Amino acid sequence: MNLEARYRQACERADAARGRLSLTAAEAKARVAPARLKKDVKDKASNALLNGVANAAAQAQQRPAAIAAAATAFGLFLARRPLAALFRRLYVRFQDTQLDNSETDDG
Repeated sequence: MNLEARYRQACERADAARGRLSLTAAEAKARVAPARLKKDVKDKASNALLNGVANAAAQAQQRPAAIAAAATAFGLFLARRPLAALFRRLYVRFQDTQLDNSETDDG
């Protein structure tokens, strides 16, 4: 092979590498586009949520009593202040044995 033929082959390889580089750059640009990233995040989040729901449903079928107890405890935790206020009012009402239970201060 002479020098000119090797030069032409090197030019062809360089052109092919340049083409691959531009294709790779275009693919990377498309992958990093905000709309694509947003779609990927939405897809991953929805898949994770669906997998979590399916896992929770499977666990609930295996241990329904434990899941019901945990849900009840969580509900009581969320409603702790209104429940505490209710029990305080009931305690005061049961402790107050006077016949006049008016809730207004007439002075």
